[in-house]
Amino acid sequence: MSLRDAVESATRALEAAGVESAQVDAEFLLAFTLGISRGELQIKLVMNDQAPDLSAFETLLARRIEREPLQHLTGVAHYRNLTLKVGKGVFIPRPETEQLAQYAIDAAKSYATPSPIVVDLCAGSGAVGIAVATELPNSRVYAVELSSDAIAFTRENYATYSPDSVVIHGDAADGVPELNGQVSVVVSNPPYIPSGMVPIYPEVHLHDPEIALYSGEDGLELIRKLSKVAAELLQEGGTLAIEHADSQSEAISQLLLADGWRNVVDHQDFNGRPRAVTAIK
Repeated sequence: MSLRDAVESATRALEAAGVESAQVDAEFLLAFTLGISRGELQIKLVMNDQAPDLSAFETLLARRIEREPLQHLTGVAHYRNLTLKVGKGVFIPRPETEQLAQYAIDAAKSYATPSPIVVDLCAGSGAVGIAVATELPNSRVYAVELSSDAIAFTRENYATYSPDSVVIHGDAADGVPELNGQVSVVVSNPPYIPSGMVPIYPEVHLHDPEIALYSGEDGLELIRKLSKVAAELLQEGGTLAIEHADSQSEAISQLLLADGWRNVVDHQDFNGRPRAVTAIK
């Protein structure tokens, strides 16, 4: 069998299992088992190279067909310019969250201070905060993560990319009291799914940790707390950026306005859906 045949066969199997990114996943899995990049694999596909022993690939493919996340199988997730370690117990960063990091970066850049402080609440793998730290090297990033499972990934990823940042194992609802009034940007991708709702994708409801998904009956329990915590953390004129579900735009905007936030603006993701809100203290 050629590598091209292997990818085509795997793609059909993944499509039959309902995986939307079937060909991409097939290529990533095959490249992973061969120990090469996806780009290197694509060259081999063009050359129609023959496949070596594919037993390891077939094992991983069977697990992906059962809707185990690709990132759990490879142990990494790609986010902006980062390759982050992920696994069971930590929320897998999504492409639609990449813009959240950009809002934080743009806001931090707008401050005259030579070293803006950015606090990432509900840090998870560290994706958002590390993107800020690496793309805005003059920033000082603090990451807060509650989960005992996730914090190991948070620490490992920060150690790789931004060892000078501060990782805190604690509750986002408690904030970082020693920083109150000093922070330029608070950014968060918190849990926001209502407790009675089951996410559409099996990869999410079967494998992402519940602590990273659910937040009370309406999904806004933690966001209500973060609004108040962020107001304490931020200096006057500081920016809050929060990701949310596409159905929560109006509710969160009204929540923030009621708490006294100014310039509340909702932002769309790459699919044109309301995905994040920014506000000014």
